[in-house]
Amino acid sequence: MQFRQQALAKLQSPEELDLPVRLARPQGWLVLSVTLVAMATASVWAVTGSVASTVGAPAILTHGQGSYLLQSPVEGQVTAVLAQEGERLPADAPVVKVRTARGESVVRTVAAGRVTALAATIGQIIRTGANVAAVEKVAHASDPLYATVYVPAENAASIPANASVDLTVSSVPTQRYGVLRGHVKSVERSAESAQQIAAYLGDSQLGEQFTEKGRPVAVLVAFDKAPTKSGYRWSSADGPPYELDSMTLATASIRLADQRPLDWLLP
Repeated sequence: MQFRQQALAKLQSPEELDLPVRLARPQGWLVLSVTLVAMATASVWAVTGSVASTVGAPAILTHGQGSYLLQSPVEGQVTAVLAQEGERLPADAPVVKVRTARGESVVRTVAAGRVTALAATIGQIIRTGANVAAVEKVAHASDPLYATVYVPAENAASIPANASVDLTVSSVPTQRYGVLRGHVKSVERSAESAQQIAAYLGDSQLGEQFTEKGRPVAVLVAFDKAPTKSGYRWSSADGPPYELDSMTLATASIRLADQRPLDWLLP
């Protein structure tokens, strides 16, 4: 009762009625102001800002036209191998000689190119349609080198025209020479099967390897030119002191189209 009477007496005392009422401490106003400014800044950034993202995918260096599997049109025994791996041949050049029931037959290249693999050996019995060699379609040594990147189908639509690409080439030490610079030249419209990839690259194992996680979309990447030994631009000053070979495996990092943070929140 004593504390209650003191409280009532203090309320009824007219001598403190002119004192201002403190609604909040200065520190509280400061925290509130900072919070409001941060929210306003975040809102503006969500609408006007952009976020860059990349997609990584396996790649292989090619001459853009791909390869083909040279198959035997006859059945018989291989008596001679007339070409060597790495050799550049014109169209209709002899590759393998086969003894058949009707006499000797020669398996010839379909188009000009470089022999990347030989599947036939002397003395081997082959059937009609058997793979004899893999030939990369390249007519001249000066033909430009590209990278074919096999991007997951769900990411292909997000790749903008001329997007920048960084390639880690398996034959080039990255810590010493960096990554190869390039840009997207074209994006295929549909995903490819293991058989389609094998037919293009002339290698069934690569077809299986590039489709382990589903059917990908092929993206053709052109390399940025520079006065280096390889002829291309690298993240290091000079890049490797040697030229690149086709059919070399690589890993690509493609920059996707920038997105507004607000897009992540909208359905």
